[in-house]
Amino acid sequence: MPLPEAPTRHELLSHLVRTRIAGDVATPRENNLDHYRKLANGDRHYWLGLELGERWADEQDVLAVMAERCGVSDDPDYRTGQDTIDPELTVAALDRAAAELRKAAEGRARVLFATGHPGALLDMHGTLATALRAAGCDIVRSPLRVFADEGVIVQFQGVAVYERGASLWHTHSPEPMAGVLHGLEQAGERLPDLVVADHGWAGRAAQHGLTTVGFADCNDPALFLGEAEGTLEVTVPLDDHVVDPRFYEPMTAYVLAAAGLAG
Repeated sequence: MPLPEAPTRHELLSHLVRTRIAGDVATPRENNLDHYRKLANGDRHYWLGLELGERWADEQDVLAVMAERCGVSDDPDYRTGQDTIDPELTVAALDRAAAELRKAAEGRARVLFATGHPGALLDMHGTLATALRAAGCDIVRSPLRVFADEGVIVQFQGVAVYERGASLWHTHSPEPMAGVLHGLEQAGERLPDLVVADHGWAGRAAQHGLTTVGFADCNDPALFLGEAEGTLEVTVPLDDHVVDPRFYEPMTAYVLAAAGLAG
């Protein structure tokens, strides 16, 4: 089905809040703070493929970045209840992401799309990939038989995803992206000029030195820290699994229009 007409900025802001992609999101404050603490304590599961060293060992520093770049409450004494994503920050990041897509289209770049949230974000990534392919970009095909975490990497609409037991899995692991990049290098293929992804897919690509646009929820701080350090080009704050994947369609249409890729 075609996307809806691209919303105006004001319309998109209202839509993000209404569907809880931003604004008062479903992720509770307790979960956010728990993840910030685990990242600060060196739990690499929460580093999403980035190498953070000891630079973010204070969870209050992590909270400060998340307040600035995602819009969660900056009050360290606010420990329980609802947390937020600032929709203005979401749209500003979407504008920066659109600028990267426009640049890729103008240069007919080689672009890799991947998602660890196939139940929610696969259509968004696939629609962006289709638009860039139509603009003359080379959408990277993952090598065959790339295995990671006891599963295999497959692609739909040009988007790499993790499959295990004949099902597509939600994953934060960086290993699928590591496997794809290694497979490309082994095959003598040029690495992507741009990666558009989320979770560990985005973190590992950025750590590999590739220009990366990432999407992240308010309980996944690593990509925001990577953006703050300049490792990721853009990190878009959003709830990455709302109740209906179609809720992301107006946002996707907005990005395509902002990138000059609509129609």
